[in-house]
Amino acid sequence: MLFDPKESIDFNGHTGPFIQYTYARIQSILRKANFTLTTETAANIAMQAKEKDLIKIMHEFPQAVTDAAKGYSPALLANYVYELAKVFNQFYHDITILKEENEELKTFRLNLAYKCGLVIKTSMKLLGINVPDRM
Repeated sequence: MLFDPKESIDFNGHTGPFIQYTYARIQSILRKANFTLTTETAANIAMQAKEKDLIKIMHEFPQAVTDAAKGYSPALLANYVYELAKVFNQFYHDITILKEENEELKTFRLNLAYKCGLVIKTSMKLLGINVPDRM
């Protein structure tokens, strides 16, 4: 295995900084929205495919932790959190969050982003890596 210092700090690719940047992006979105976590459910929302994809991969988090622990393989968790960051970035690119006019939908998406941030932060903490609120 060769270590490339330039690759290790690349924000585009399979790197820790890519995941950390995704977490910082989520925190920025939440700050701009003056986000407050709600427990309200969004019963009348027809979710888009990207929202469903994000929920599905977040749902896989407990199994990713279990598999990594059983196999003594932190790489499984690292790969999971990388995929989660990638799916969030696709969601963020394709779906309006802050400029969404429907308040119920906007709240749903902000809650979704918040929860995604929690999963990223927890995953990285389990790997011994801190995530910054700003980059």
